[in-house]
Amino acid sequence: MRGMSTPLAPVDPIALKRLLEGVLLASAEALSLARLRQMLGDAYSAEVLRRTLDELQADWQGRAVQLVQVAEGWRFQTVTEMQPWLERLNPVAPPRYSRATLETLTIIAYRQPVTRGDIEAVRGVAVSAAIVKTLLERGWIEAVGHRDVPGRPALYGTTKQFLSDLGLCALVELPPLPEVGATLPSGTAELPFLDKVLEEELEDEE
Repeated sequence: MRGMSTPLAPVDPIALKRLLEGVLLASAEALSLARLRQMLGDAYSAEVLRRTLDELQADWQGRAVQLVQVAEGWRFQTVTEMQPWLERLNPVAPPRYSRATLETLTIIAYRQPVTRGDIEAVRGVAVSAAIVKTLLERGWIEAVGHRDVPGRPALYGTTKQFLSDLGLCALVELPPLPEVGATLPSGTAELPFLDKVLEEELEDEE
């Protein structure tokens, strides 16, 4: 039985753009330049792929679906104004997270790397292990090291998945939240970016 032959990377720039379009439309997750290069057998440099993706992104401007770059790579997604109609098509309630969970995530996002003790100092209340576990399992935070003090507590930071879920490429793109370093209530009273972009409902629980 003969094995399947390895496909050749397209030489024509138009064919390359068409291939990238098809692959990204079919992918359930964002694809990085490194992964796309690997798929093409390193036949193209990252610069060529980036230029082609920029052209493809321009081709889809103004349509209901757009090509965007996020922290984990490139992906197609529907524009924001389509969301109410998509919710009617698939009326599944989003996961519900407590205010305490989203406040903890906000502190980690803006002050990382931080320990549970750092978070508790800002919030003024204890941070349960369940909150940290929830954020770890969701893929929004990860342990990035340990503080060199007795007990070596874990230091937490946000992940690329967290940024991708917000539609961002880097932490510097997070909206300003100046009060988070001093007093949590005035900085996160409504948690605007997490509440809106992640489309989660806050529960009235501590």
